[in-house]
Amino acid sequence: MSAGEPLPTATAPALDAEALRISHKLREVGRALDARFLDKGELVRLLLVSLVAGEHMLIVGPPGTAKSALVRQLARLIDARYFEYLLTRFSEPNEIFGPIDIKAFREGVYLRRVEAMLPDADIVFLDEIFKSNSAILNALLSILNERRFFTGSASIKVPLSSLFGATNEVPNDDALGAVFDRFLVRAPSENLDSFHFHGLVERGIQAEIEVLSGEVEPAVRPLVTLTEIRALQRRLATLLQFPEEFLARYKSLCFQIRSEGVTLSDRRVVKLLKLCAASALLDGRATVDDGDLFVLRHVWNSVDQIAICDEVVAPVLERHRQEHPEARTSGPRARDLDGILVELGGIRSLLLGGTPLSDVQLFSQLRNLQDIRAALQSIGTDTAQAMAAEVDRLLEGVFESSKWTG
Repeated sequence: MSAGEPLPTATAPALDAEALRISHKLREVGRALDARFLDKGELVRLLLVSLVAGEHMLIVGPPGTAKSALVRQLARLIDARYFEYLLTRFSEPNEIFGPIDIKAFREGVYLRRVEAMLPDADIVFLDEIFKSNSAILNALLSILNERRFFTGSASIKVPLSSLFGATNEVPNDDALGAVFDRFLVRAPSENLDSFHFHGLVERGIQAEIEVLSGEVEPAVRPLVTLTEIRALQRRLATLLQFPEEFLARYKSLCFQIRSEGVTLSDRRVVKLLKLCAASALLDGRATVDDGDLFVLRHVWNSVDQIAICDEVVAPVLERHRQEHPEARTSGPRARDLDGILVELGGIRSLLLGGTPLSDVQLFSQLRNLQDIRAALQSIGTDTAQAMAAEVDRLLEGVFESSKWTG
C-alpha cells in the first residue's frame, strides 16, 4: 500500500458462534455489575471494553464512589489471576512485585519471587496509584507499555491483560505524567445524582443489615474465563477494518478535541480505534458504528476537560441514538423513570407546597431539576420527553415566581 493510500475499509466478516458466545458472557458480566452498582453503566462498559482490547484504564473520583468495589466485583466475575493493592508513598517494591529470592541472592543472582504478585496476575487493580514512589512507578512503566518486568538482569514477560488504576485526583506532577499517559482512557466516578438517592439508601441500608446480622456474602460464580477473553482479543485482530464514513467521523472528532486544547497523541488516536472495535465486539457486532465513539468522551487529561470532550462527542452519540433507538446506550435508561418520577414529585411538593425556602434550599432543588432534565433527555423515550417538558414548566414557574418575590 503506497503512502497516502486510504486505510483498508473492507467489510469485516461476520462473527463466528464462539465469538458471539463469549461476547454474550461479557454482557452478562456487565448486567451483573449494573444490577449491583447504581448509575455506573458507562463506567462498567468502559471497563469491559478496555478488558476486551487489552488496554489500561484509570478511574478518577472522590472516596466512597465505588471505584475499588466496582473493579473488585468485576474481577470476581472473571476466572483469572487477580492482584489488588492500595499504594501509599511508603509502599515498597517487594509488596507489589514480590520479595527478593534469598536463595538466588546468596548465589549472586538478584531475582524476585513473583508468584501471586503483580507480575504474575492477569488483571490488576492499583488504588491511589499516583501516591506510590518512583521505584514502583518506573517498574510499572515497562509493565504497562511492554508487558515486561525487569528484575536484576532478567526480563519477565508478564501475562497482564489489563491494569485498572484509581485515584482521587488527576496528577499535575510532570514526574507522574509518563504513567498517567499509559492509561488510554480515563473515566470519572462521581457521587450519585439526586434521583438515585432513594436507590442508594435502599441498597446501602440492606448491606448494613447484612453486616450487622452476620450474613456471609455468597460466593460469586465467575461468568467468563480469561482464556475466553483472550480468544476474543485474538478475534479482535481481524476486526480492525473501519468503514470510510466512520473513519471520517472519527477524524473530525479527534481534530475537534485537539482544537479545544486537549492533547491527543497519534499513538492514542490509533489505539482508541482498537477500543471502538472492542466496543462493537462486546455487542456482538463485526463492524463499528457511531455509538462506539463514546470512548472519545474519556480521552481528557484533566477534569476541566471532561465537559469539553463530552460537548464534542455528545451530538454524534445523540444522533446515533435517535437513528437507532434499539441500540444500547450508556447512562440513564428507561428503567430509571420510576425513580426519577419519585424524585420529581418530591421536588414539586417542596417548590409548590407554600413553605418558604432559603436561597440555598432553592438553589439545591433547581440544580436537582437540571440533573433530572438531563437524565430524561438522555433516555429519550416519549414518556421521558413528556416528563422533561413538565420539568421545563416547573422551572419556568419557579423563575417566574422569583421575579415577583425577588
